[in-house]
Amino acid sequence: MTGARPCAAEKRRAREHGGGGGGGGRGAAAEAAAGGMNGPRGAGRALAALLLAASVLSAALLAPGGSPERDAETAPPRDLDKKKHVDLKMDQALLLIHNELRGINLTVFWNSEHCYHCLFQVLVNVSCSGKPGKPSIATGAVSTQHGSLLQLNDTLDEKEVCRLEYKFGEFGNYSLLVKHTHNGVNEIACDIVVNKNPIDSNLPVCIAFLVGVALIIAVSFLRLLLSLDDFHNWISKAINSRETDRLINSELGSPSRAGSIGGDAQLEAWCPPTATPRLRCVDTFRGIALILMVFVNYGGGKYWYFKHSSWNGLTVADLVFPWFVFIMGSSIFLSMTAILQRGCSKFRLLRKIAWRSFLLICIGVVIVNPNYCLGPLSWDKVRIPGVLQRLGVTYFVVAVLELIFAKPVPESCASERSCFSLRDIIFSWPQWLFILMLESIWLGLTFFLPVPGCPTGYLGPGGIGDLGKYPNCTGGAAGYIDRLLLGDDHIYQHPSSAVLYHTEVAYDPEGILGTINSIVMAFLGIQAGKILLYYKDQTKDILIRFTAWCCFLGLISVALTKISENEGFIPINKNLWSISYVTTLSSFAFFILLILYPIVDVKGLWTGTPFFYPGMNSILVYVGHEVFENYFPFQWKLQDNQSHKEHLTQNIVATAVWVLIAYILYKKKVFWKI
Repeated sequence: MTGARPCAAEKRRAREHGGGGGGGGRGAAAEAAAGGMNGPRGAGRALAALLLAASVLSAALLAPGGSPERDAETAPPRDLDKKKHVDLKMDQALLLIHNELRGINLTVFWNSEHCYHCLFQVLVNVSCSGKPGKPSIATGAVSTQHGSLLQLNDTLDEKEVCRLEYKFGEFGNYSLLVKHTHNGVNEIACDIVVNKNPIDSNLPVCIAFLVGVALIIAVSFLRLLLSLDDFHNWISKAINSRETDRLINSELGSPSRAGSIGGDAQLEAWCPPTATPRLRCVDTFRGIALILMVFVNYGGGKYWYFKHSSWNGLTVADLVFPWFVFIMGSSIFLSMTAILQRGCSKFRLLRKIAWRSFLLICIGVVIVNPNYCLGPLSWDKVRIPGVLQRLGVTYFVVAVLELIFAKPVPESCASERSCFSLRDIIFSWPQWLFILMLESIWLGLTFFLPVPGCPTGYLGPGGIGDLGKYPNCTGGAAGYIDRLLLGDDHIYQHPSSAVLYHTEVAYDPEGILGTINSIVMAFLGIQAGKILLYYKDQTKDILIRFTAWCCFLGLISVALTKISENEGFIPINKNLWSISYVTTLSSFAFFILLILYPIVDVKGLWTGTPFFYPGMNSILVYVGHEVFENYFPFQWKLQDNQSHKEHLTQNIVATAVWVLIAYILYKKKVFWKI
């Protein structure tokens, strides 16, 4: 996304990224989790030390040693000419094609099973065998991320000789043997044999996961010890009483409002502060999305499932941005309602909303347009859309919409059962009408806008997809609108579809048309905020409504996608921000709140640590991780740049450092407000 060293700009172009969200208010459960030495309140410093220790342990376990990747790569079979040796990269395997057919030259075509309706690509040409028992050999590197489709054609007649499917392993060494059968029938057999076993490239992820589980167990055990009176008394006697008092006072200090993307601190800065407590589950949810975003933006160990989907489908990286948008919506309603209830004027609030949206857009334009190794920035090449830009527009629309139709919630309605059960929906019918109109616009433009040279309603990636029929139609109406209104040079030049689908036209995943569904996502987050506020202290009612929304949105996704990655009416697609993508991720978001709310805010079984701390300072962590991406300790020179484990170690340590920074800033009561 961004960096501070030469070629960092090129890295940013090779990926897309997620944004941030905001927090709301809540009662005594959240406040009790922030204080002194008893129970979970005394584990803060120990957690920070354990977190850093876990990162160091992960680094030690995953550190480069004897690299099996290189061992696998440097052991070609005896009959391989050394001049044909191929240097493998991550997620690749070596394939040797042995052609024993006399008089038949072969062309080997390759395609990924993950590439939907794609044209086969030429992998290598193999000449015919010169002598019996002396095959002609050619080599090629094949991808190991997904299953592979191989098709061998007679080069002269262009007839298919054979076709097979195979899942290659990373840094494995394979031979494809093409020969006549010896059963008296003139048939050609194609068989794959393993010359050198591949490595288990997912082992570093498993090790890191186990270290994380061990960390959770250690923190839980520490909290249990701190909850025991005898252990607490022993700790108190061992510590100087003056130092103990200082620590307790520091822990009990209530933080000021956090400068979070979509948070309430920025709004409250324009109105008199109150003692309104925060909903800790909202900040925790935001922190979870933020930490995932930092990890995947730093590379996620270079694993494909920590990168954005090439087109349709979902990966871990596709989750974070919509969750930020969702939780931003929840925070907008919770904070705005509290501010209006204490008498702040709507006009004053509107000024703050407009100013804050403008700042988000400006910061976003700066972040997505680096010029570290490109020289002075040319206005002809400035990228206009981006993550913070979309957040700014989304924030402005949903905040103004709620401000226009805002109705203070009576205290009696928030605490009594006399109000009818659907008040969180019925009270918002004007907003729902506006959102349905917006979604109708998205559907109308997506499926009925004529796009020159493309079929109407096209949702594909272009390039070699759809058998190469529409190479310049990437994104259909969404891509066309961006190129028409913004120009090719002012949108993202390296979309995720370029790698697998070989698209050549620019396409921006944060474009204009997708912003409509971003607004829909934020409004669904507002709905979650209304449930939390309208049914305050009615835990059962809140959980029932979270469950109902989770199931309802999930059923919509099932109907739209037909439970298929590519065959549905509207596939799940992050690049398009399709409506099925919004309903699916919103369903997940309601499910996460269904889990977090009772655990964090009702029962107090978990304080949200360590995710709570980045969630309280999300704008700082987001911008900071972008700007300092290529500085130590967030990045250093790797011994083996083609090793998943070294990249994973680096990314885990970098993410843990940002968690530690957020924790320190929280304790120092330092929050970045805009």
